Amino acid sequence: MLKILAPAEKRSAFCDGVSRRNFIKVGGLGSLGLSLPKLLALENQAGIRNSHKSVILIYLVGGPPHQDMFDLKPDAPREIAGPHKPIGTNVDGIQICEMFPRMAKMMDKFTIIRSLVGAQAGHDAIQCYTGFPNRAGTVPPGGWPQFGSVVGKLQGAFDPAVPPFVSMCYDCTHGPYNEPGPGLLGSASDAFRHTGPSRGDLTLQGITYDRLSDRAKLLTSFDNFRRDVDASGKMEAMDTFTQQAMGVLTSSKLADALDLSKEDPRLVERYGTGDTVKRIDENGAPRVPQSFLTARRLVEAGARVVTVNYSKWDWHGGAGNDIFSREREDFPIFDKGITALVDDLHQRGLDKDVTVLVWGEFGRTPIISKQVGRDHWPRVAMALLAGGGMPMGQVIGSTDRLGGEADSRPVTFAEVFATLYRNLGIDVATTTVTDTKGRPHYLVENGALPIRELI
Repeated sequence: MLKILAPAEKRSAFCDGVSRRNFIKVGGLGSLGLSLPKLLALENQAGIRNSHKSVILIYLVGGPPHQDMFDLKPDAPREIAGPHKPIGTNVDGIQICEMFPRMAKMMDKFTIIRSLVGAQAGHDAIQCYTGFPNRAGTVPPGGWPQFGSVVGKLQGAFDPAVPPFVSMCYDCTHGPYNEPGPGLLGSASDAFRHTGPSRGDLTLQGITYDRLSDRAKLLTSFDNFRRDVDASGKMEAMDTFTQQAMGVLTSSKLADALDLSKEDPRLVERYGTGDTVKRIDENGAPRVPQSFLTARRLVEAGARVVTVNYSKWDWHGGAGNDIFSREREDFPIFDKGITALVDDLHQRGLDKDVTVLVWGEFGRTPIISKQVGRDHWPRVAMALLAGGGMPMGQVIGSTDRLGGEADSRPVTFAEVFATLYRNLGIDVATTTVTDTKGRPHYLVENGALPIRELI
């Protein structure tokens, strides 16, 4: 048995003693659910040979200000319009904030949803990762599974050497900002996480995560493990699918994808650098545009879903923290990072296969507060999409003259997730997942269908 596991004194555990995070194990999953070898065997038996479609889901922690980014209202009263000016883009009729000049030059590779509705009022990342609101009385036992967990459960690994679902999300001290777990699917469907409190504690035959960049030691560790197993005759006795599962742990492909030193430094610079240690705000996520690059490397290596949380967007204002100062700091870094990601996907021919989604848990108030901030506004929000073979260069929906209500074509969170599932080849009208009691659950609520404008 081989594990990648945090030390006992630092790991958090479920009631059955199984580590919550950073857990990969070959064989013996038992009560945890379907083992990787069994999943590989069942996929082969069913003739499943899915093309490698993937999703990069980027969560802007705290709720981005839609009316300062992609839905400016220059003709509104001053207390609503704000100081930023709209600029034209390379798509006639579409204007965005002047702080996104790179995006403006390649708007034909993006689609903006200006009329996202149905958000909850409080800070809670669950809806952004599952598509379901976290309302009392609507959550099944175990909780709604997060999107990547569902995809991993349904489609398994595309490449046995790379987990189907990888989380790049940093832990936030404000609990509701954190992405949910696998919910009713059980811990076997959780993400592979290489960030968070246990990041430095991963060990593999004496090699810590922080030493993964030492390729010689890492490969020696893998070679020693294989030699020990082969000498015992256990590898030969394993069936084909157990050997494939073993490949997830003994291949260097995942480690390679996580190693940015493998990239051309000029490309790393294109994505930009950010704050990898200090939190931008005391309880948000770090501002790390390099996560976008790592996400691209992971989907290129074979991951089906990669989640990223990025910076802190809950700008209520106050002394030394007014919203527009924060925007002048954050917007250019985000503009550089997100355009580098989308351009990189196009240059590598991945734009038809990789869907990129950017959003937060709600929008911001039309009226600028006395503290020079915008407060929570669940009545309308925005989303940014790219890739996935979808028609780009368009705006879906609109808001009223103050940016406070959806004026046309309201789009729900469930419709966005139905679109993501469709791009992965999953039919939300017929596909269900079952909870621990065998009860089926549809993947999106209210029979939502994919967004017609994106088909």
